[in-house]
Amino acid sequence: MDNVLDKTNSELTGFFSEQNAMRSLIVLIISIIGAFLLSKLVAFIIIKVAQFVATISDNAPDAERQVRLRRIETYLSVSIALVRALIIGFVAFYAWKILTPEASTGAATIGASAFFIVLAGGTIGMILRDITTGASMIIEGWFHVGDYIDIEPFDNLSGVVERMTLRSTKLRSLSGEVVWIHNQHMQAVKVTPSGLRTIAVDVFVNNQNVGKNLIEKAIETIPTGIIKVAKKPEITRTEKWGEHLWLFTVVGETPPGREWLMEKFFVESLHALDDRRSGPKTLVRPPIARFADPEAERSFKRSVKMARTETSK
Repeated sequence: MDNVLDKTNSELTGFFSEQNAMRSLIVLIISIIGAFLLSKLVAFIIIKVAQFVATISDNAPDAERQVRLRRIETYLSVSIALVRALIIGFVAFYAWKILTPEASTGAATIGASAFFIVLAGGTIGMILRDITTGASMIIEGWFHVGDYIDIEPFDNLSGVVERMTLRSTKLRSLSGEVVWIHNQHMQAVKVTPSGLRTIAVDVFVNNQNVGKNLIEKAIETIPTGIIKVAKKPEITRTEKWGEHLWLFTVVGETPPGREWLMEKFFVESLHALDDRRSGPKTLVRPPIARFADPEAERSFKRSVKMARTETSK
């Protein structure tokens, strides 16, 4: 009789143990699914709020308010990763408590922490490196939303900055491609001021009036617009270099990637117009196209002046 009771108790204990294990497994699965859905919902809400802030920032009347709103947008973007990490930690703690109900809270905390470190260590380290680099770039003012940048050490990785967070930077290339890059991978950044490149073309002619008329006609052939030239090129310099030699300097601003409008299209238009004229050629030599950024020219002039001073000493 005692053997029968012991066997019955053993079977009941095993049955309830299986039931408890099954219940724990179901609770664990539901918890994981719930945590995943919750993290998606929270991330969705934060993204919508960030988009709303970005819209207000784009329409802000003054630059100071734009900067404040962009900082808020950055903090919201960073909070997405932090919230997801907290949810993962909570699920890890809760799962450990379910799987080891006999363990103390302290042991559960240690176990969950170990589980969280193993699970998220590979991503948290990368996120922290991105955040550290992004914070340094923001503090030092490397670039801003709307700037056209080239990123080193990559070849042909450039575009307009559409979004910048502590973790990553979003670019849109001239071909329309969207590029995301982690901040930690940026070793250097080339920034095009105001998103425009200033190009000057020096034109040597043997007749001032005819040469000026030729240049003005060539300027009229250049298309304007946001993706072409910012505005019509202008003659910024007219100088006599000899008895029958004049120098005209034509300056135009183009977006990056559209330099050919001044370097090639404008120059070829001058040659074509000169060839169609009757009589002797007006162009003395091929026009010379060059970059003419005002800040760069001032820096070079200062450098040359200092070099001459040192040489004279």
